[in-house]
Amino acid sequence: MAIKKQFLKSKPVCKVTFMLAAEEAKNVAVVGSFNEWNDKATPLKKLKNGTFKGTVDLESNTSYEFRYLVDGVFVNDDEADSFSWNDYAGAENAVLEL
Repeated sequence: MAIKKQFLKSKPVCKVTFMLAAEEAKNVAVVGSFNEWNDKATPLKKLKNGTFKGTVDLESNTSYEFRYLVDGVFVNDDEADSFSWNDYAGAENAVLEL
């Protein structure tokens, strides 16, 4: 798992690239507070090497909770900036600090 952050100098935006190795998976999406946890909003594209990848423009100076949805199962990113307990989900969410 990997997260790449590219801050833009021209505006308060960060291009965040999410990558998840999941060779056996058919569908992977990133869901979170930035897309209202919508599993259709940010699907990741499967690359030839079995890694799923996608880039999202997010507002800088903000933190976002997120998780990957891998074939219907929620998965956290081990490389997240931190983790936050969510009572609704009954689990921890990964946190992205921009």
